[in-house]
Amino acid sequence: MKRYHGHQQFQKVEELYEINEKIRVPVVFLISDEGPLGEFPIDEALAKAQEAELDLVLVGPKATPPVAKILDYKSFKYQKEKEAKKQKAHSKQTQIKILRLSPRIGKHDFDVRVNKAVEFIQDKDKVKVEIQLKGREKAHADVAFDVIKEFVTTVEGLVKTRVEAPVKKEGSTVGTILGPQ
Repeated sequence: MKRYHGHQQFQKVEELYEINEKIRVPVVFLISDEGPLGEFPIDEALAKAQEAELDLVLVGPKATPPVAKILDYKSFKYQKEKEAKKQKAHSKQTQIKILRLSPRIGKHDFDVRVNKAVEFIQDKDKVKVEIQLKGREKAHADVAFDVIKEFVTTVEGLVKTRVEAPVKKEGSTVGTILGPQ
């Protein structure tokens, strides 16, 4: 069973570790709380885990022989989920925010877009600034270049940024990408 959260895909801990009878290897290297116990056939390792009233969990399936550990699976699963949550909380993915301008943009609209760009950059997001040229505007791409260059210099005056892509024309769109310094 897979959980979907936003655009990322997470697997449940049960799918990551084989436990008890689900382990399908003939021999395992057994580890307990006291330390390594050595190589055992799977049925002996299961017997030792049942004797200790704990679970046998395959923690190193790619090792030769695979590594299995005798432990309390519910506690192990809880700790792994807690670690995954902590890692997720500490990682912030950079997003690209798109701001559209116009060759005939008014002063107030220009200032609003500049403030939004500053806000995005302070949040460590990248900003893609673009102007979609329509009709006769396509013949005057130089006006779009000037508007974007003015936008970039205004944003750079307010917050530390770096231009990640030079201002260029792709089809009928003129744009650039700004990122946090």
